[in-house]
Amino acid sequence: MAERVSPAAPLSSALSIRPMRAGDDLDAELDLRHRSFGPMSDDARARSRAALAAHVGSGRQFGAWSDGEMIGSAKYYDMLQYWHGRPVPMAGVGGVMVAPEARGRGVGKAMMTGMLTALAGQGYALSTLYPATAHIYRSLGWELAGGNYSAEVPGRTLGSLLPPDPQVPAGRDGLGEAPADAGIRRAVPDDAGQVVAVLGAVHAAARDCGPVTRDEASVRRWIADPALFAYLADDGFLAYRWHGDTSKAIMIEALQARSAGTARALWGIVASHASVTEVVHATVGPNDPVSWLTREPDVGVTRLRHWMLRVIDPVAAVSGRGFPAATDASAVLDLADATLPGNAGRYTLTVSAGRGSLSMVATGPSAASPSPAPVALGPRGFAALYAGVPMTTLRAAGLAVGGDLETDAALDAVFGCQSFMLDYF
Repeated sequence: MAERVSPAAPLSSALSIRPMRAGDDLDAELDLRHRSFGPMSDDARARSRAALAAHVGSGRQFGAWSDGEMIGSAKYYDMLQYWHGRPVPMAGVGGVMVAPEARGRGVGKAMMTGMLTALAGQGYALSTLYPATAHIYRSLGWELAGGNYSAEVPGRTLGSLLPPDPQVPAGRDGLGEAPADAGIRRAVPDDAGQVVAVLGAVHAAARDCGPVTRDEASVRRWIADPALFAYLADDGFLAYRWHGDTSKAIMIEALQARSAGTARALWGIVASHASVTEVVHATVGPNDPVSWLTREPDVGVTRLRHWMLRVIDPVAAVSGRGFPAATDASAVLDLADATLPGNAGRYTLTVSAGRGSLSMVATGPSAASPSPAPVALGPRGFAALYAGVPMTTLRAAGLAVGGDLETDAALDAVFGCQSFMLDYF
């Protein structure tokens, strides 16, 4: 066995960072995971090994080796992230770990730099991650963008959901009226493709900012978990499990619906456990309708954690994103990006009729100076702006300079939103 890196010794110059291959030792990665995140049960280890093999097979599992010994690992998920209802290709980074004896020596930054370069070559416009610590990710252009929220609902509250408002005519809302037959049924692994399509349609109709859909293979593995109860409707999806060792609590991992009828029906399935369940925990958006479906204000929604965003391809990210249909705006942006220098330059941002474009413009002694001065942003500031963080916040944090009040108002109008994710990875 290769000699382990001691805390006092510098890392070998033979540091290798690359995607894991079929011949690599999966047990070395699982051992690294054990040392980084704690012990796993035999069942959890078997599931982790199967998922690891799938990631290796897809080329989305990276490793770092020093003198032939694995000292770091990270993976990314192939996702679509919805921004004002339009899907943008996004790589969700997770499982970032460095061996305890190799920490503090730049391994994590080197590994994430290599992965970021690879993601740019794969055509991803965006990347997100949940940071255990933010310093390394900020140094490479990720920035805090949105939240991951959870609702806590007393079981008794779900026992009687409010009916639709009788003063509102039924069946007149073409965007959200209940279908004649929602077709709710138990979901099975073979439904994975339809689950992805239904969730995407819900996020598009809601003009959501932040939620993601995963690749079909990942959803298939999720639904195949025997501890998960999943239900599929024509315009909604529910997945939940018992939380803990008793029936006193339920954890909803997904409950999304386009219509009021389906939302009430799916919550009704969970409510059928109200006689034995004391509390329901649910992964939700900050404005999930559950607070408006319950008779009393018993629903508590809290942000569990922040996630970070990185814009990998600014042009593709803007052209793929949705924008408010009633807002037209333009602005000149100076973007810097030391890690991905091809992104740096002066751009004209144009938004009209719900679509946006970002076009690079010439600079130099002969180029006309725009008035007002362009808004200057690094990758951190541009990621935060893209995710809806107000310009006043960016300026106060030192992430934006230039422009004027009118430009700020235009940028806030087109990018402004409350970003959230429902997945944790």
